[in-house]
Amino acid sequence: MPEISSGEQYSTWVGLVYVFNLIVGTGALALPAVFSRAGWLLGSGVVLILAFISFITVTFVIEAIASANAIMTWRKIQQRKRVGLIQDSAFTGPELEAMQAIGESGLSNSDSEDTPLVTPAPRSPERAGSTYRYYVITEKIEMGEMASIFFSKMGVTLFYICLAVYLYGDLSIYGTAIAKSVTDVACTYLPVNYTCNETIPDSELCWQSYGLNRMDAYRLFLTLFVMFLGPFAFFNVQKTKYLQLLTSAMRWMAFMIMIIYAIRKLIVDGPEGKPRESNFSELPGLFGVCVYSFMCHHSLPALVAPISDKSKLNKSLSFDFILISFFYLLLALTGAFAFEQLDDLYTLDFGPRNCSYGENFFIVIIQYFLALFPVFTLSTSFPIIAITLRNNLQSLFLKEGETYNLCLRKLLFPVMAVFPPYLIAMSTKNLSVLVSITGSYAGTGIQYLIPIFLVYNARKQTAEIIGQGVINKFASPFASTRWIIFIFVWAVVCMMLVSLNFIKKHLSASLENFW
Repeated sequence: MPEISSGEQYSTWVGLVYVFNLIVGTGALALPAVFSRAGWLLGSGVVLILAFISFITVTFVIEAIASANAIMTWRKIQQRKRVGLIQDSAFTGPELEAMQAIGESGLSNSDSEDTPLVTPAPRSPERAGSTYRYYVITEKIEMGEMASIFFSKMGVTLFYICLAVYLYGDLSIYGTAIAKSVTDVACTYLPVNYTCNETIPDSELCWQSYGLNRMDAYRLFLTLFVMFLGPFAFFNVQKTKYLQLLTSAMRWMAFMIMIIYAIRKLIVDGPEGKPRESNFSELPGLFGVCVYSFMCHHSLPALVAPISDKSKLNKSLSFDFILISFFYLLLALTGAFAFEQLDDLYTLDFGPRNCSYGENFFIVIIQYFLALFPVFTLSTSFPIIAITLRNNLQSLFLKEGETYNLCLRKLLFPVMAVFPPYLIAMSTKNLSVLVSITGSYAGTGIQYLIPIFLVYNARKQTAEIIGQGVINKFASPFASTRWIIFIFVWAVVCMMLVSLNFIKKHLSASLENFW
């Protein structure tokens, strides 16, 4: 995610580029494999449906951000009224207009915090206009702060638990992707009768002269990676703007090369992959990866607040989601038909394994760049996510205002942030499973459940406190409560299907091993 300094603003198009870069990441690299297994027709439909549902919940988050801004501004006004410090000169912009509306409505200093800011129905268009700008997005109110405004104490705790689980999954996925990429490039031994892009078993040697298999090499590289970048969780990372811009440029370059490479392979060699039209048994895995691939909700406040012109925010975001959906379909369809077998990490299908064009120096450079692409880009994000997880763990377990010893504050939580993902990545290198589980459970909570509860409580609180006569221009176009019910039912049903499929697969595998 790009680093945004306080007070910095940018145009709508720059904001949409940031959102695009935030969404298109590790999930896109895991998408082609599960897309191919689920079938090209079924997969295309699922990608489009989940993109639409994700966009709905994005509009819910935008509405909740505007509502939180309105409530916080209103609370500041009420507080200043009670201490007798209200003067028009003390307010600017939206607060001044809100104060003028208060003066018109005849509120006195005796009003309580439960008194609506305006009457339910404005008596004139002018009053509606003056309070119209009360719903603005000027303050960067993060998801945790919104949860503290709209949720109960239990709801806030559940929010931080859900976010922590998601970040744990994120770090596990990053560590796995990086270690797999380094292993695939570093291991030089190829089995007898090896064919191009064939998946090499973990039991095979990594180097012929050493008795180290590929799984052992993977764990070795993972340990070195965590030892090198894990200590950053004990500090704070700042001024990463240019590093993030560099990784964004590399991301665009890598995805465009992969698409062009696959299209060229389809034209020159013909379609080697023969995916089915639909395979419903692989649908749960595709659901989890797609949810993970469209994740941006937890970082929306930081990206939306600095946009200078927010008049057509929902319309602009819809364009972004349409573009991302077709980008995902292009990436997944070209990969599914171009390659006979697909790795869980798509970049490894382009790796230098003595395949075709191996004698072309330019192609070899591209192959190494794509194979190591996750290492370059994810390594810059790993410390930032680890620090974010550390801070969320502190918010979950430590009480604000109390003092704690140095060991607890500075040592325990960084270790809690880095060590569990390391253990998870050590136990498995199956990236599809990690992405599916993270997306199906924690991802569903952040992308579906949290937004619908936020917008539901936001609508309820703003109606009680500010009044129903004020227009929220950032209100979601999906205003009916039926949309909230639909997404809640959808999320619960999908999690149940994923759980049943997961139990079925592992139970059958356990029975086979037992017999």
